Formats: sequence, structure tokens, C-alpha cells
Amino acid sequence: MFLLKRLCALGLTVVVAAGCAASGGGQADDTLVVYTGQAGDFQLNFNPYAPTQIEGPGTIYEPLFFYNIAKDQPPKPLLGKAFEWNATGTELSITLRDDATWSDGEKFTAEDVVFTLGMVAKTPAMNKTGFKGTATATDDAHVVVKFPEPSYMDGPQVLGQLWMMPEHIWKNYPSPATEVNRNPVGTGPFTLGDFKAQSFTLKANPRYWGGEPAVKQVRYLSLSGNQAGVDALKAGSVDWQTGPIPDIKDIEKNYPGYKAITLPLNQVALFTCSNAQLGCQGAQTDPAVRRAIYHGMNRTQINSLAFQNVNSEMSPGFTLLPRDNALVSSKLTDRLAPMDPDVAKADQLLTSAGYAKGGDGIYAKDGKPLALTVKVVAGWTDYITALETLSQQLLRIGVKLTPQQLSWNEWADARGRGQYELLIDSVEQGPAPDPFYTYSYFFSTATTAPVGQAAVPNYARFSNAAVDQAIAELKKTDTGDPSRQRHYDTIQVELEKSMPYIPVLTGGIPSEFNARGFTGWPTKDDLYAFPAVWKRPDASQVYAKLKPAGQ
Repeated sequence: MFLLKRLCALGLTVVVAAGCAASGGGQADDTLVVYTGQAGDFQLNFNPYAPTQIEGPGTIYEPLFFYNIAKDQPPKPLLGKAFEWNATGTELSITLRDDATWSDGEKFTAEDVVFTLGMVAKTPAMNKTGFKGTATATDDAHVVVKFPEPSYMDGPQVLGQLWMMPEHIWKNYPSPATEVNRNPVGTGPFTLGDFKAQSFTLKANPRYWGGEPAVKQVRYLSLSGNQAGVDALKAGSVDWQTGPIPDIKDIEKNYPGYKAITLPLNQVALFTCSNAQLGCQGAQTDPAVRRAIYHGMNRTQINSLAFQNVNSEMSPGFTLLPRDNALVSSKLTDRLAPMDPDVAKADQLLTSAGYAKGGDGIYAKDGKPLALTVKVVAGWTDYITALETLSQQLLRIGVKLTPQQLSWNEWADARGRGQYELLIDSVEQGPAPDPFYTYSYFFSTATTAPVGQAAVPNYARFSNAAVDQAIAELKKTDTGDPSRQRHYDTIQVELEKSMPYIPVLTGGIPSEFNARGFTGWPTKDDLYAFPAVWKRPDASQVYAKLKPAGQ
């Protein structure tokens, strides 16, 4: 996959046809060619709130501020200029810029912000952040958001993760969560150019309040997966991709003109449809099975064979390491998920839960063998290798695991609706460097739904009253308050017990870019955005800062 955001799919046919400045393959020097990991045809959808959107957040539709999770620094003003909380954390006052326009020429105002926040609040399928505030415009450039309780932790989500939408267009859509948005109109640095199933183009927005970008076009390619991305780098036909390549440490020798950067982000996990009460079916609904799989993994081998050892250890409490080292709970049984398997522990968990090993070496219960299917996107070679490796490892603990490759759209739909037993994916971080956001997104009852309905994004259907209460208390408590740790402790202990997302490894995210053709890329000394092509809105910050070489 490309460790984490997959939010685009690409198919094999155009590795050379796309051409670009890197190879002199016919594209203009101010066209940036990118591969985001899409495996298959693009399905037109530029609704930034839709789970199957292919692009838009940051590039076409902007948030009010940009929060850089790669570096601890104040948020960067975008459509917002300043914000301030009241003394109790129940009221957020926002000052907006007054020189932004929508790409159709209409002026951006506070009414657009009020409309967007209201639309999100009343549409559960769009409300990934669990936003419960009420917004009011005091004039064209000022908005006040009132919350029913102290909501300090909502700040980075409301300000940095909600995409502002034009009221004059979106008020006409009766079902905004499912609107495919074929002709997007935003305030961002780019607008939609041409669209084909195998590639599409964003073009520089001449009306952009920040000035028209030096990169005049961004072309998104559809390839067949990771290997096609490697081939594109070799051919010089792509300028930026995020994903594994052979011998990445020697990239400048093996891929002349390219450089790479690798940073930890997110956590690779086996997602499980875990909650039988919400309609999940299969042996994975048993916590004993999930914990047995956890102990049956040889993570050292998976890291070596699938990830070139760029991944690292992970905590079962889902704090991001090393960033959150100080927050790892002392109450965990395992501070870190074991890198080596414990077959005896896995056997003990399964036998205690009533499973018995059959003559074929596979455990069974009530006549049903412990056989599970795990879904993965076709073309995500690192994840596919990880699953093939894991399926062999789990035979040692009497679990049969069968990988199933799907198109991006099929996989994403199954994930959202809970129509899977297991799948491999990454648990994301939030808009600011605090595990609260991962917990509130992926482990809150408020962000899940019964099987068959779209979960946003608690795909595991996990529901735990103690975790919900701890999340609620964290939301009320300002960052830096030492009382936060006891709530982190509660959450981490419950996650280790239940494991609705079975920890694999902390993802090391490698990105490769054309340093000869463009200047301004993020570096470890200048991490102005997280340098992954699928990371949104970070990628738009990179696009806006890049310049063709020589400019």
C-alpha cells in the first residue's frame, strides 16, 4: 500500500505515457507528476468528506488553519487569521481572512464557515471529528463556535480538519455525504483540470488568495501498485511518490536525480470487525482470537520481508512512538508489542476460550475451523507481502489466514461498512501531536455504526464505556494538564485487552521525490509539512511551495 493513505488508486497502464519533467517526457517543466498509491481506475469523486474521495482536501478545499504534525509549531493561518478560546473552553472565536474567493469568483465569507460547520454537525457520515458545536457569524470575517462542554481538543479538528465548502453550491445538495462533487469549487491553490480513469490533473488556481502556485499542474497517475511506482521512478516518469522501493538507502545512486525521506507516522494494524452486537460476524469477534493473533506474529520477520526494516516497534496502547514515549501507560502488560512470537501464549489464549486443535493443526470451535479472510488492496505489495508472511506465521498457532486482494473502491467500501473479517490498514494520527485524536477517531462509540452503515472512522465497530468516558474527559482538559495521563492509562489498558485493531508495527513512511526537477521539498531540517504524497492537507502545502528547477 503506501503505508497509509491510499486515498487514491492507480493502474498499470501509464508508467511511461504520463511522462514528466524528470525524464523530459513531453510534459511542461511546471507540471508535477505524482503517484499516490491508487491501484485501479479513478472513480470521479471530489467530495472531501466522502470515504472514497480521490483528491480535494487542501488542494481544492481548505481548512481554516494548517496544523503540521511533523513539527511542533503554531498552526499556519489559511482561511482563518487568528483564533481564541474563552476561559472555560466552551467558546472558540475565529477571525477570517477577507481576501479569499471561491474558484468561481464568489467571495468567501463567514457564512460559508457557518454553513460548513452546520452541515458537518448534522450529517453523521461527514462528522469524522465528532463535532458538536454551533457556529454563528458576527460579521463577514468573524465566527464564534459554542460548545456544550469544555472542548479544547476540538480546536485542531475544527480548525485544521474540516474543509470549508461554498454555501451557494452545497446548500443545493440534499445528501451532501454522498454527493460525488464532479465539478469542485474551492478556495484552494488548485482547481480540477482534466479527468480520465487512468489519470487526472489539478491546475493552478489563478484566483488563489496566496498567489498562483509556481507548479502549474499536478498530474495524478493510475498505476498497478508499488512495483509500477518503482518502475516509474526508474523511467523518470513520476516526480513524487510515497512507498517502498528496493535499496532506498542508495536512492541517489540507483535513481539519479531523486532523493528520499522516511519518517514515522501512523500504526500498521490488522483491522477487525470486532463487535458482534453491531453485526460483525466471524471468529475475530472473540477478543481471545485477536490477542492470539497478536502473540502469533513475528514482527521482526514482517518488518524485514515486507517493509525493508523502515518500520519500528509499536505499543498496544496506540501511542505513536517515539513521539509519545512519555505517555505510554505503566499499567500495560506490554509496553511494546513483542517483536518475536509467543506460540505458547497464543495456544493458551485459544484453548482457554474453548478452541481445540484439529488433526490438520487448525483450531476449531463448535465445529468451525479458525479460518479468517484478510482484505488488502491489489498492488499494495508491502502489505501483501506482510500478509503472506503472517499467514505462514499464524499456522504455527493454529490459525488459517487467507489474504484477499481487492480494488481500492471495493476495499474501502468493505472497510467503511464493516463487511470484512480482517483487513490491513494504518491507524491515523490526528491534526495535532496528541494520541487523543487517534483514540477519538478510531476507538469512540460516537464514530462507529452498525455493519452495513458507514463508520467514520471507527471501522472496527469498537465500543467501550470506559474508553468513551476517558475520551470525553480528555476532550475537556487542556493540553499540558498532568491529569490527562490517567485517562490515557484507562484507554491504553482497555485497548490492550480488546485489540479491535491488532498492532503490527509503527509505519516508517518513505517518500521519493525529483530533486533535480523541483526545489522546495520538505527535509528533516525543514519539515514544513509531512512529506507523504497522500497526506492531506500536507501535500497541498508541498505543492504550493515547490518551484520548477531554475525558477
